[in-house]
Amino acid sequence: MLSATSERSRRPEFRQIFWLWLGMTVLLVLFSLWVPARLMGPPASQTMRDVEETMTVFSVAASPVAALVWSVAAYSLLRWRDRSGGQPAEDGVPLRGNSVVTLSWVTVSSLLCVFLLIWGLAEMTTTNASAEATNPLVVDVTGQQWVWTFTYPDQGNVESDQLYLPLNRPVVFRVTSEDVIHSFWVVQMGIKVDANPGTVTKTSVRPDKLGVFDVRCAELCGLRHADMETSAHVVSPADFNGWITQNGGHV
Repeated sequence: MLSATSERSRRPEFRQIFWLWLGMTVLLVLFSLWVPARLMGPPASQTMRDVEETMTVFSVAASPVAALVWSVAAYSLLRWRDRSGGQPAEDGVPLRGNSVVTLSWVTVSSLLCVFLLIWGLAEMTTTNASAEATNPLVVDVTGQQWVWTFTYPDQGNVESDQLYLPLNRPVVFRVTSEDVIHSFWVVQMGIKVDANPGTVTKTSVRPDKLGVFDVRCAELCGLRHADMETSAHVVSPADFNGWITQNGGHV
């Protein structure tokens, strides 16, 4: 146990750590609100907006914990470092012996974990529900070293090495691989799923922005993994039907 004098001598240090923690928490929260969700460019689907929202919420929730760890580490390096050049006279008092600190840490960490678990499960339920939309466009996605192939089975098996999608129509991707494990990632639409040989994995999205977006492989799949990328073109329904017809398919 610490003596009353020792406890009083520790109070200014605890106050300094508290203010350092508070300042770092504010900075990290501001960073979390503005930076992580904007690193991937403008979203092209509600799925991506949900991903950005989840990134923001998770980053904000982690800010106080990260700030506490960094504050104690910074204060320890700056103020509690022994500069005598020899072995310190004695160790500091271990926090594991402080029941208040231990209980507070476990309680706050548990509440944060429960909150993030519930949020994640709710987002997964919302994403899975979008796959049940009526009249979806089905696209078969096949990965192989080192290209993507897109086939439209309901439009006469039109095949392309670039992805074409109509605006505001739900899309169901059936993803597989011909050789090794790849990962199908349409960056600005917020969908990413493994392409596994011998099996089909489904994912869905509703593109709601016209433009050209990035399609990449997010799984290290060989020497030319970095070259395994193409484009996703979101066009009007009329332009999509025209593209299908030009490539020998039917609408």
